[in-house]
Order: sequence, then structure tokens, then C-alpha cells
Amino acid sequence: MNNIFKLLCVVCFFAFAKASSAQSRETILDTTYQVSEHYNKQEVRIKMRDGVHLHTTIYSPKDTSKKYPILMQRTPYSSKPYGEGKMRTAIAPNAYLMQEGNIIVYQDVRGRWMSEGKYDNMRAFIPNKTGTQVDEASDTYDTIEWLVNNVENNNGNVGTWGISYPGFYATYSLLSGHPALKAASPQACIGDFFFDDFHHNGAYLLSYWRATAVFGYQKEGPTTESWYDFPDLDSDDQFDFFLKTGPLSNLDKYYDETNEFWTQLKEHPNYDEFWQSRGLIQHLENIEPAVMVVGGLYDAEDLYGPWETYKNIEKRSNNYNTVVFGPWSHGDWARNKKRQAVGNVYFGDNISDYFQRDIETKFFNHFLKGGDKGGATGLPEAHVFDSGSKEWNSFEQWPPKKAMKASFFLGKDNALTGSPSTKYDAEKFLSDPANPVPYAEGKKMVFTPRKYMSDDQRFAAAREDVLVYETPVLEDDLTLVGDIMAKLNVATTGTSADWIVKIIDVYPDDVPNTEETEEGVEMAGYHQMVRSEVMRGRFRKSFERPQPFVAGEKDEVFIKLQDVLHTFKKGHKLQVQIQSTWFPLIDLNPQTYVDNIFEAKEEDFTKQTHSVFHNSKIEFSILVE
Repeated sequence: MNNIFKLLCVVCFFAFAKASSAQSRETILDTTYQVSEHYNKQEVRIKMRDGVHLHTTIYSPKDTSKKYPILMQRTPYSSKPYGEGKMRTAIAPNAYLMQEGNIIVYQDVRGRWMSEGKYDNMRAFIPNKTGTQVDEASDTYDTIEWLVNNVENNNGNVGTWGISYPGFYATYSLLSGHPALKAASPQACIGDFFFDDFHHNGAYLLSYWRATAVFGYQKEGPTTESWYDFPDLDSDDQFDFFLKTGPLSNLDKYYDETNEFWTQLKEHPNYDEFWQSRGLIQHLENIEPAVMVVGGLYDAEDLYGPWETYKNIEKRSNNYNTVVFGPWSHGDWARNKKRQAVGNVYFGDNISDYFQRDIETKFFNHFLKGGDKGGATGLPEAHVFDSGSKEWNSFEQWPPKKAMKASFFLGKDNALTGSPSTKYDAEKFLSDPANPVPYAEGKKMVFTPRKYMSDDQRFAAAREDVLVYETPVLEDDLTLVGDIMAKLNVATTGTSADWIVKIIDVYPDDVPNTEETEEGVEMAGYHQMVRSEVMRGRFRKSFERPQPFVAGEKDEVFIKLQDVLHTFKKGHKLQVQIQSTWFPLIDLNPQTYVDNIFEAKEEDFTKQTHSVFHNSKIEFSILVE
């Protein structure tokens, strides 16, 4: 490839001098590249220490004149296609790493697809294993050990990567302790199922209920065919379907006790030992391989995991550790779209290609192919896209040093102000489980929600059960950086309630539409959601030991919103919305305290009046020059 590049430079020097680096590198990639022409495929069964065999697919370069590192992904989603002569059309984390030449490995994790054993959803890590005890760390170790000793032309260096659940296994690889593992890139990685995907701060993500089929059923043996079916809901309107269904217990008719995950969700409504043992965050210490954590600022599924993975490794290890967050929804950075957008919001061109070429490829090549592993990578500690100014920023640490804490108070007359009211009055609203606030204006059935993360919130602002606070029109740019903490002082006439906080960028009236703007939507005056989060009120003091509100009594609810880098431009406004339903993104809170919401009855769901006091505040960090 280097020879091709030199030839192109000679022939097209002046044209390349004017082109961007993204355009230059794009010409190097062979768009007609065929995996089958450049790689051999081998399927093997690797024996684990307890005798279970894991199905593993190995793609090795046909050019055997040099040695290559091994890049491995372990997945519960299948290493298809199976069978001799059947090959993927694309392999490796990206096309650059594929065409450069690497040994690419995919493995079905224990109990999935063609691998033997029993599947355990988010299998707990065993710190001090003895004998034939196994977890995903030991399976990773045993796999790497076999690969480096049995795959020809490997250079002894191994890297792991994966997005979403495979990202969880990439994080898990860091706990394997195998000396050949030199680099790992957990991407959109699940960190803890009580805060990622199926729960947010203990609130159940009803919008992911259909995905329970994927993780809940055991298979009888190795199989190339799916052994689970998704429930037939006979509806295109998810809002209407879930509202008519009523309490969560009415969903039992779709999943019986054979769906182990549904049973686990119902039996463990609190953050007990079952969930705690399945989290990886608490084990991320003394990590030695190089790590590059990747996430999307608009990832509806896994925001908690990537941020907490990076921060905990940074706090408790002394390895090379970097983080990249771009303007992506779940996994967008692995898709090659010229125009990058989330919903109606367009962020720029070739953003994913830039990441793949100049960040991801450089990271793996440095630690797996480079001679001096201790040398400088040329990559920043934190590379984060400003979703307001729509440009990349690099920082020596995250959160950046140049950040100043600031508080905005929820005042009277919808004001978001820099000082608290001298009179701690409250705004009140009636919360009715029979008429919940939709999480998005469209109500079509989706498998997992995505675009709502940047959706227009004007529809919500118009409702009486949504409180709205905003600044005057900004006279200067305002850049928020890092996490956001909402400190609400609240009361309710009931004994249970959810609290949702949304941070919104209100556009001025002269913003033009783009080709991504949906029919019926105007970007002029658009209310773009920048960040949002829910806190199930019962967990306001402890996720392990929930407790009811005392009706009519003032109480505190703190809600941490995941990190942002967003510039509210001059002429825009910063808005905060507060509400108590977000349906059917999360399930309905009965607003009458019950020990287990999965067992709530129809009569438990009641209208209640909620109050938010004017000394409530939102704490931001503001980037300063």
C-alpha cells in the first residue's frame, strides 16, 4: 500500500496538495477489495480449561511473507457465516486494518451459536479463580493462548475490540492477564446492566423489552440457526401497545419462565448482588494493556459504560488509556456514511472515516505493529467532538483542566438563572400514568430507540406536565464539558415518582433545514436534546435499598447526566425540561410505592401532583479559555 501511495503522489502531486487528508486516504482504499481474494478462513474449536469448546473463526492473510498481529472480537451475536468457503464481506474493526493485513478472529462466546456450554448473560467476573472455574476472562486467556501458539505467521501481539455487547467482552479481555494482549478498544461497551441498556438509574427501559428474547433463552447445543423468536405484538404504535398492556406483569404472556433474562429482571428489581456481580466497572484496576475507549455522544444504549470504563481505568491504573467520543448514535463510527447525522441534526462529513483512519487504525498499529510500544502514539488523551460547534477537540485530560463549575437555578417564570430565588416556592404539575409524556413525537414501533437522543423537544415543552426553564438568548458562546448534576428539591402527593431531566439547545429562528430534516420539522427554533437522564425516585438514597417518598414532604433527588462537550452558540438558549414520565422509553411508575414494580397492579397506578422547588439547580462545568 505504501508503494501505491508513493505512485499516486508522483502522478497527482498538485491535486493531493489541495485535498484534505480524509480525501487523500480514501483513494488508497480499494473499493473493489474482496476478503476472499486476500484472506484464508479457518474454523476451529478451541478447548477451554473446563473442557468446553468455543467456536472460533480465523481470517489469515494469504500473503505469508511477514508476520501479523491478531485482532479478536468475542461476540454473542454470531461469528457467521459458518462453513468452508463462506466468508464475511468485511472483517476487522475497519477497512484500513482489513486491507493493511491483520489476522482477524471472531469467536462465539460460551453458550452462543456454535460454541458449547451454558450462556450466562453478563457473566460475573471471578477475581481469584481456582481449578476449572471459568468466566469470560479465563475464556479470553485460553483463546489467546491457543491462537498465539497455533496460528501461523502471528507476531505474538493480540488486540481486542467490539461494539456494544462485544465491547463488554473487549473490556473483559483486560482482566484476562494474558501477556500477549497488548491493546484493547472497548466501544459502546456495557459496563453495568443496572445503568446501561435495560436500566437507567434503576428505571426499567421498556423500549428494550423486545430485545429480552435475544438474551433470555438457552440453546440445546451448537447451532447455526437462531433459537429464539421475537414476540409478535401485532402493532405499529409502541406507545399505544404498551399503554394498553398496562402493568409490566401483563407482559408475562409473551415471556414465560423459560426466558431466563426476563425472570432475572423481575426477580431483581433493585441493585442487589445479582446485578453488582455482573458489573465490570469495579474490577478495572491495575490494567496493563493499552486501552482506547470509544463512544457516541448520542448513543441511546450505552453512554454510562464507555465513560465509566475510561474514568475507572484512568483513576485506578497506570497504563496507556485514551477516550474518543464523536457525534454518533450506537455504533455509527463503524459505518461509513459521508454525511454524519443523528435524527434531524447534521454534524459534518466523513466523521466516521476520519476516526477509522486517523484514530482507530493508528492506535492498533502502534501497539500491535510498532517497534517501540512505549513511544508516543500521536493520539490525544481525550478526543471529543463538540456537538454544538461541530468540531473535534483534543484534551490532555478528561474532564479538561480548563473547566469552571457553574450552577443554574430553576427559577420563577420559566427562568434558568445564575442565582437562587430568595423565596423557595415551587412549580407544580399533575403526573398521570394514563397520559404519560412520550419520549418522542413519533410513536412507531422500533426495536431499540436511537434518534430521540437529538430529537426536537418542542412537543414536550408544550405539555402542562413538563416544566420548562431557559436562559435569555446567549450573548456569547457557552461550552458545557463533562458530566452534569441535577440537584432537585421535590415533593409529591404520592409515595413514588420518577424524575427526568433534559438539557436542550434552543436554536434561533434563522437556522436553515438540511437534507436530514424530516418532513414537517423546521430547524428554525428547533429544541435539540443534548443530554437527558432519569432517576427512579425510590433509589434516590440507595440503589440497593429503595424507599418511598413521604407524601407532601420535601426531599432531594440527585441525577447525574453523562458527559457532554457542547457549545451553545451565541444567539441560542440553554433550556432545561423536568418531567416524571418518558413513555415508553421507560416503564410507568405507579406513583404508589410497591416493593417490586414488575409486580404492580392496575390499582397501584394513580395520578399525583409533583412539585419542583426554585432552589433546585443544575450543576455544569463550563470550558474556559
